[in-house]
Amino acid sequence: MNNLDKIFKAYDIRGIYPEEINEEIAYKIGRATAEFLETKEIVVGRDNRLSSEDLFKALSEGIRDEGVDVIDIGLTTTPMFYFAVTKWGLGAGIMITASHNPKEYNGFKVVRDKARSVAEGSGLEKIKNLAEKDKFKEKNRGQLIKKEVLENYLEHNFSFIDTNDIKPLKIVVDTTNGVGGLIIPEIAKRLPINLIHLFAELDGSFPNHDPNPALSENTRILEQRVLSEKADLGIAFDGDGDRIIFFDEKGERIPPDLISVLLINYFFKNVGKLLYTASNSRLVREEIEKNGNTAVCSKVGHAFIKEKMEKQKIAFAGESSGHYYFRDNYYIDSPIIVLLKILEIISVQRIPISVLLGSFEKYYRQRFDFEIDKDINKIIEKVEKEYKKTAKISRFDGLTIEYPAWWFNLRASNTEPLLRLTIEANSKELLNEKIKEIKAILSSF
Repeated sequence: MNNLDKIFKAYDIRGIYPEEINEEIAYKIGRATAEFLETKEIVVGRDNRLSSEDLFKALSEGIRDEGVDVIDIGLTTTPMFYFAVTKWGLGAGIMITASHNPKEYNGFKVVRDKARSVAEGSGLEKIKNLAEKDKFKEKNRGQLIKKEVLENYLEHNFSFIDTNDIKPLKIVVDTTNGVGGLIIPEIAKRLPINLIHLFAELDGSFPNHDPNPALSENTRILEQRVLSEKADLGIAFDGDGDRIIFFDEKGERIPPDLISVLLINYFFKNVGKLLYTASNSRLVREEIEKNGNTAVCSKVGHAFIKEKMEKQKIAFAGESSGHYYFRDNYYIDSPIIVLLKILEIISVQRIPISVLLGSFEKYYRQRFDFEIDKDINKIIEKVEKEYKKTAKISRFDGLTIEYPAWWFNLRASNTEPLLRLTIEANSKELLNEKIKEIKAILSSF
């Protein structure tokens, strides 16, 4: 069990199969989760990674040996999994997935009732300790119960729009051979759209590209097809279908913050509180307040966002990584609702999305990931010293340095061994100048 320290992250469990995560570990995590959460039933879903089926069998055996029933929802996206736990009013769930990581990875997302994340500080470390001790008692064996969730999930998502508002549109969608391929054809059946579906076949080896649409090399084929097909919109999902990235009719990537701004402008005027994160563009906070709402800041990540949204009844939140959350969707990841709402806006306005977004583009920003094998917290402390005499400084989530004309956020990734830099400026020239400045500081470490 020496691998547990490495695979237990800030809000999930993730590692390379079978060296770091395997059937033995899955069984013990199943038993430990069932013991810790003290629930009668646990919903278990899985993506289509090559190791997911074997990990499901072992995990389920562990849960059942702890005397808890397994509600098996089969192959599913993470948002569908969250929906099942919440809609059915069940006490816990485990999703087998490594999200956008490469094919050799797998992992577990653990939630309690209402799909609240079991993360570091809210129980994940206790599950780790129970798995390490491996002192489980013999119990009456739980059952394996299969349930379908797709139809209920689609019905709920479509309740957010009037399908009569959607005009005939051509869209190119890349589901990266992941479980998003289960949903997109069902959506197309319900709408007057011309769907070009790239990499629709479920293949957990991800033969066409890694399942991470945040990286430009993974979306080049999609960008080219949007242009060649003269499509109205391009959409890319990650491996477990909880992250959604949009591309305009020119094949150009749309920053997720601009999608948030568009949604706020059209659907969230004077509704109360809306949420932004420490790495969101200033534009998001400004648009929240411009539309008569109160802006509330959160740390980056599903666990932090959901907790704050629930406590303060916040109506909407969007992350720079392409995750979106709605109060009316149980505060869970809502990529399909966002897709439907964007199609609605384009249909009603009858102008290209690049034109719609043009009026909002105000700042220049970039994001970088650095693989650093040193203590990231010490690096952040040293960077802070470089700016502490002249800047407004926040340590709310990593390090945020603010000046009137530019700012940056530097923080450790919650899911990968990376240092993330988000930087934004009022001009392209200033942005490039400050990128060089910060990279020079980081290179000294």
